[in-house]
Amino acid sequence: MTSHFLNLEWKQYFRSSYWQKGIGIKILMGFFALYLIVIFLLGGVGIFPALKKFFPESDPFLIINGFLFYWVLVDLMARFFLQKLPVMTIKPLLTLPIKKSKIVNYVLGKSATSFFNFLPLFAFIPFSIVLIGKGYSLPETVTWLAGIVLVVLTVNYLNFVIENLSAKSDLSFLPLIAVTSGLFALDYFKIISFFDLVSSGMLAISKNPILLIVPVLLLGVLYMLNFKMLKDSLFLDSAVKAEVKEAKTTDYAWTQKFGDIAPFMQLDLKLIMRNKRTKSTLWMLIIGLLYGLVFYPNPEYADKEFFFIFIGVFTTGIFLINFGQFIPAWDSGYYKMLMSQNFKYERYLKSKFTLMSMSVIILFVLGIPYVYFGWKILLAHFAAAIYNVGVNTHVIMWGGTFNRKKINLDQKAAFNYQGTGAVQWLIGIPLMVLPMAIFGLLNWLVNFEMAVMVLTSLGLLGIAFHQKLMTFITNKYIANKYAMIHAFDQEN
Repeated sequence: MTSHFLNLEWKQYFRSSYWQKGIGIKILMGFFALYLIVIFLLGGVGIFPALKKFFPESDPFLIINGFLFYWVLVDLMARFFLQKLPVMTIKPLLTLPIKKSKIVNYVLGKSATSFFNFLPLFAFIPFSIVLIGKGYSLPETVTWLAGIVLVVLTVNYLNFVIENLSAKSDLSFLPLIAVTSGLFALDYFKIISFFDLVSSGMLAISKNPILLIVPVLLLGVLYMLNFKMLKDSLFLDSAVKAEVKEAKTTDYAWTQKFGDIAPFMQLDLKLIMRNKRTKSTLWMLIIGLLYGLVFYPNPEYADKEFFFIFIGVFTTGIFLINFGQFIPAWDSGYYKMLMSQNFKYERYLKSKFTLMSMSVIILFVLGIPYVYFGWKILLAHFAAAIYNVGVNTHVIMWGGTFNRKKINLDQKAAFNYQGTGAVQWLIGIPLMVLPMAIFGLLNWLVNFEMAVMVLTSLGLLGIAFHQKLMTFITNKYIANKYAMIHAFDQEN
């Protein structure tokens, strides 16, 4: 049955429309994975002599055992934000005579082959070989390495338990951060020395192989917890039945002032307020607005005028960047239905342009107090705001014509890269790098005022040709409409 599941997933992957679209990202991630592997290999080989050099009176083996506590904390945090439970399309399988336990065991077994589980071994296996070469006992070293493998798998399944328990919360990462920070604080302030406890525990396991039963039992308990949670949710009704929630009404009557685009604006505002993924754009508003406080109070940046425009573009355009980069993927869940309606496509796009432009203006007004750090900063922010409205809004909407990845709005927002492709990476060049380069070059060749004037003029030029640019962008969306419908109809 496992081979049959693998065959189905292989065919689903290569018959989908998105695997070729993201092949560039996959190649890039492949090189990044190779880079990490090389780093871990070099670390595994070089950590013993390095520890011997810096701690000549201590046993490197004991030090590594103690640092396993910190490694587990960091590994757990990294897995929570980056690792996802392997999934497979189960709805067609639920109507077939296949035991649910086989499906669940396959998914959980597949998670054991995650890159996150293999990566640490590229460091620990070379380190074990070095230990044997330095005269450490072969049976003890092999037993210790077996314990490391069990710890890696335990962290793997512990992460999925935490993921399942916190899946319904928008701020699900806060309890994990609080717990890991608390454990670190207890060790740091010597209230409970987890460093010594873990070191002693791993040393005991290496000397007494029978103690491996402890991590084996813990691993078994976590596996069964995952098994039960997944099996309990593996029903056709739970797969197709929508969660019933109490409806919350909000008055969007003020949008009627915008005429025929009002219904689309209301749709976007409701989408932002009612879904986990889109709510992140609201949290980012606060981060973006206060971003300048990280740099402007620092005297080191006082004379770096070219940097003002980067902060200005980011601060006034934080909503534009976060919301705009996934147009029209935000509507991917009902895009087919939307495109079957009788309306002008330009109205649909104009509503999104209006929302982004309004956000730029509001954020610029809220950022006026930055004038406290100098009038040049306010002037740079003004030029950045005009540039955002006139140029970046059109650039990011044109970039949306290349979006082909569906977005699940119900998934948590924290470190969720679903829907992210090469477009989201490349669009950052014209959005952020180009205005900074233009401003910096003119500021260096001429002066600050000329740089501000040119950037403002580019923004005003974009506003003047807005209608022509929107017509071009609209035609591009219409030309790609059916390709988008086909792509959004598939699960990423």
